[in-house]
Amino acid sequence: MAGDQLQVLNALDVAKTQLYHFTAIVVAGMGFFTDAYDLFSISLVSKLLGRIYYTKVGAEKPGTLPPTVSSSVTGVALVGTLVGQLFFGWLGDKMGRKKVYGMTLLIMVVCSVCSGLSFGGTPKGTMATLCFFRFWLGFGIGGDYPLSATIMSEYANKKTRGAFIAAVFAMQGFGILFSGIISLIVSSAIDHHYKAPTYEQNAAASTVPEADYVWRIILMFGALPAALTYYWRMKMPETARYTALVAKNAKQAASDMAKVLNVEIEAEEDKLERISKRKSNNFGLFSKEFLKRHGLHLFGTTSTWFLLDIAFYSQNLFQKDVFSAVGWIPPAKTMNAVHEVFQISKAQTLIALCTTVPGYWFTVAFIDIMGRFAIQLMGFFFMTVFMFAVAIPYNHWTEKANRIGFVVMYGLTFFFANFGPNATTFVVPAEIFPARLRSTCHGISAAAGKAGAIVGAYGFLYAAQSTDKTKTEHGYPPGIGVKNSLIVLGVINFLGMLCTFAVPETKGKSLEEASQENVDGDDEAEGV
Repeated sequence: MAGDQLQVLNALDVAKTQLYHFTAIVVAGMGFFTDAYDLFSISLVSKLLGRIYYTKVGAEKPGTLPPTVSSSVTGVALVGTLVGQLFFGWLGDKMGRKKVYGMTLLIMVVCSVCSGLSFGGTPKGTMATLCFFRFWLGFGIGGDYPLSATIMSEYANKKTRGAFIAAVFAMQGFGILFSGIISLIVSSAIDHHYKAPTYEQNAAASTVPEADYVWRIILMFGALPAALTYYWRMKMPETARYTALVAKNAKQAASDMAKVLNVEIEAEEDKLERISKRKSNNFGLFSKEFLKRHGLHLFGTTSTWFLLDIAFYSQNLFQKDVFSAVGWIPPAKTMNAVHEVFQISKAQTLIALCTTVPGYWFTVAFIDIMGRFAIQLMGFFFMTVFMFAVAIPYNHWTEKANRIGFVVMYGLTFFFANFGPNATTFVVPAEIFPARLRSTCHGISAAAGKAGAIVGAYGFLYAAQSTDKTKTEHGYPPGIGVKNSLIVLGVINFLGMLCTFAVPETKGKSLEEASQENVDGDDEAEGV
């Protein structure tokens, strides 16, 4: 009974690309812009936090965050994000996409501001407050993943749906880029106005009191883009697929979409009642029927996102450490505190501008031509190739004459992450599960990704330490070194390529076709 489609859903599937599509991309995308800004801006200021709060008088090198503090500051938002993805993903299927959408944005705005206002009489107190607010910031960010993807997939037409969902996610690239630009502006302004010697020249004077404003301003700036889009989020009507297929209100769905599409749409309440009685529209998440229809799909979306994020977040959150190791960022003691922020920001901004952002938009351009499966497989393949190309001859890349080559090769792994699985793992879970479970299953898939990010954030921090005990950062035990850590990431990328074979292709299909909502097992057997 694949042809037994509600008129309102068919109207959405065949609608020409128009203004409301682009409005939805911008409104949903600004949430992702904020998500990326908030998650990745911490890597720009973590070295500064170490200098301000953990420098010891007379020490040869500037202070760094102790291992437990560093991993907590970097990783606590990821833990919050994981919890938020599961909770808000479930809530989006229970209460509706729109109602929950506003909640997540408000949490993000409030907690971005509070992160910058973190207070405490001791270093430990300040870091504990920062971690508290970043956990709840992550909680709000987590809700944005399943809701943005689900709303965009349910609004889009089937011809360009992949590009629209990928465009929402591509705003993440601009968020990473913007965090680097804001950090460059703030650090250069403070560094220019408050001249300070390097740590080598005068350790005490190398960190000016005003440096404390730098990290606070950078973190608080994340509230601005989210606040600007709140009004427009609240004006968006509930998606027709939720209203019709989950809330069972055909009249409201037809009315909402008639306004959006500017066409007459019949309510078709009798047809909706008939559709809602099908076996394919009545099984739950923990049923044998779900396992039979979507068990392999859920394994595919969770495993690929988990493996991708181990590599992706390791690379993003700790690229400053990798660049320091190969000498692209000067040694910390040859800079003052604020200038170090500038150098780290410059490196991240260049990588984002030249490889991260273009990678996202290549996916937007080609996803509805090549398909999700081909892009994801290709991305994992080239991530594996370039990671091994960086890792195996690692000592060659550390020589001064070869550093630019290293940055190019390392940057290409970012490009193929984004013109590859980082985008497709976000797109596919929003297409292949039934409407009543779509937000929940996307949340589960995304949470698996954040579990990988947590493994990357906590694990890479320790693993990348030198095998020589005398060369590790203060407080860290010896690790396996940057070279071996990069080899491990290459292996993880290869496993991601293998798990991609459990992910179905959805190019050109309606959401009801892709999720098999309009095909009943009994109907197929009877040849109906």
